[in-house]
Amino acid sequence: MRPDILNALFAEVDTLDGVGPKLKKPLDKLGLTRVRDVAYHLPDRFVTRRAVQNLDEAGEGEQIVIQLTPTEHRGPRNPGRGPHRVFAQDAIGNVCALTYFGRASYSAKKLLPVGETRWVAGKLERYGDMLQIVHPDHVLEEGGESLQRLCEPVYALSEGLTQPKVAGLVSQALTKLPELPEWIEPGQFEKEQWPIWSDALKLAHKSENGSARDRLAYDELLANSLALMLVRADNRQRKGRALVGDGSRIGKLQLPFPLTGAQERSIREITEDMGQEAPMLRLLQGDVGAGKTVVALETMLVAVEAGAQAALLAPTEILARQHFETLRDMARPTGTEVALLTGRDKGRARESILMGLLDGSIDIVVGTHAIFQDAVQYRDLGLVVIDEQHRFGVAQRLQLARKGRRTPHTLAMTATPIPRTLTLAQYGEMDVSRLDELPPGRQAIDTRVVGQDRLAEVVEGVGRHIDKGQQAYWVCPMVRDSETVDIAAAEARYAALKERFGDTVVLVHGQLEPAAKDAAMERFASGEAKLLVATTVIEVGVDVPAATLMVIEQAERFGLAQLHQLRGRVGRGSEKSVCLLLRGEALSDTGRKRLALMRETQDGFRIAEEDLELRGGGELLGTRQSGDTPFRVADLEQIQRLLPVAHADARLLIERDGGLSSERGEAARVLLYLFERDYGVQLLRGG
Repeated sequence: MRPDILNALFAEVDTLDGVGPKLKKPLDKLGLTRVRDVAYHLPDRFVTRRAVQNLDEAGEGEQIVIQLTPTEHRGPRNPGRGPHRVFAQDAIGNVCALTYFGRASYSAKKLLPVGETRWVAGKLERYGDMLQIVHPDHVLEEGGESLQRLCEPVYALSEGLTQPKVAGLVSQALTKLPELPEWIEPGQFEKEQWPIWSDALKLAHKSENGSARDRLAYDELLANSLALMLVRADNRQRKGRALVGDGSRIGKLQLPFPLTGAQERSIREITEDMGQEAPMLRLLQGDVGAGKTVVALETMLVAVEAGAQAALLAPTEILARQHFETLRDMARPTGTEVALLTGRDKGRARESILMGLLDGSIDIVVGTHAIFQDAVQYRDLGLVVIDEQHRFGVAQRLQLARKGRRTPHTLAMTATPIPRTLTLAQYGEMDVSRLDELPPGRQAIDTRVVGQDRLAEVVEGVGRHIDKGQQAYWVCPMVRDSETVDIAAAEARYAALKERFGDTVVLVHGQLEPAAKDAAMERFASGEAKLLVATTVIEVGVDVPAATLMVIEQAERFGLAQLHQLRGRVGRGSEKSVCLLLRGEALSDTGRKRLALMRETQDGFRIAEEDLELRGGGELLGTRQSGDTPFRVADLEQIQRLLPVAHADARLLIERDGGLSSERGEAARVLLYLFERDYGVQLLRGG
């Protein structure tokens, strides 16, 4: 039920002139599927150019606009190999080469006919003793229209798109902006002197306008905070039911070690919440290996003692199986029936689990999304535990909440320690418990930084390690710029290690078929394979106690939070574990600090806070790579600065006008739809 005023923005991208099937592909890759997405495709940076009369006035490395006259075209000696150069003269006879590679050389012949003067815009560089401009940004006939483009936006592209093409689509999208009502609180709007919404979007594409960018970031943060508040308010009104245990099952647990203070505190906070009628919404943040599973089990047993069922949702099949085995073994002395349900279960096995959930003979079910399909009915679902929370958005959390006869209590868990500022952004609708102590018996992991030039020694070390019967991980970097190049790097490393160690090496990366990936992980987890070569797909939750060595190649290319997660895959058994961070030659200052911090501490919460400081405006929570951050407009610095204000503003609006029916409330509804946080509005309608 999106408001009509937004229809033009949510029209498909092919309603813009010039967008056919061929252009739609690269636009899809950038996530630009509707007019709104194009309007919000903000420039990464701006190029400021200076108009010069001749090359003597220009500095090397400078962006310039200049009149040049081509004198000669010189193609490569072997066609298709090497550059195509167009030699051209300025007004006083200085020569400059305009250099084109690949297909671009075809257009060079048309754009730059010999003897005809053109306006050329681009970056002046030196190649040997020659001045050159590689792939000029613009080549125009007389008239120098590019002089009006002295400050020009630079957009993120994908293959098949050019800067002028994207700029043209953006300017079309901006003509379709409707006049929207103002949703920002008048006092805040006055104080900041922000432009109105449509002006802010236009300004943000024109120049480095901090005020316009802030306004757009604030809109996004406000939409997010409002939606989370609505979820929270809706949750408080829902009828849940109090679940209070009698200790009959927990009393029979035989844990191998006493609980830490943090575990006891968290269990107390969770069980107090479950004892209330309003459904619990709580996040359990645990550092790697801090013992979240035990906390989850105790809280699930409370639900079972109170006569209800509990479900644990894991993001992958491997993790679901692992949780199932751990929970089943721990719960055995208590007589609790634990079952596993994944998408793979078919036929009789599946039928018997479905019957057990319906008649209540199964107390706890562990599984992937399969446990919430419509065919799965529960006798009485009282508690849902979601592992690795950041893989499931708010909308999915809400879907789960409708599974029980009454809304079940929800406990979300994540092993990614999140800085306090960002907890609000991701989980503003939840209360938070933190596990910030490691259980006794977990040994510190010996972390060392080694230069890539000592690779041969490292491989020998891995050999000695495997000969002792132990297992190891070898992680290759994964960077968003080019997934294919990274996978090739992982495959090459795998081939080299396989040549050395034979069939005991397995490979896992994101583009493998799920069955192949599971089979490789299975061989490693069972101990049949000794060395697992992988991209970062192994970050979360894989538990192989016999793996005691972790090698991370080009460690400086990973975020701190990610390095910490990866290191946490070892050190899970009783043996001493080692983590080797292989660093490349060119190490930036930030890279050096990151690696030093990894050597110095194993406290995930400290690492998360420092990571935030070091990265500044970089990616959020180390998860930009998998696209999980809830924000596309606001950067890290803006989140830290503006989120507390947006959060307070949202809370005030909901307190004054919970149904969003006032004039500003109506405007806020438009905002929720604009940023697709419309689950917030749907709760209002549902209520």
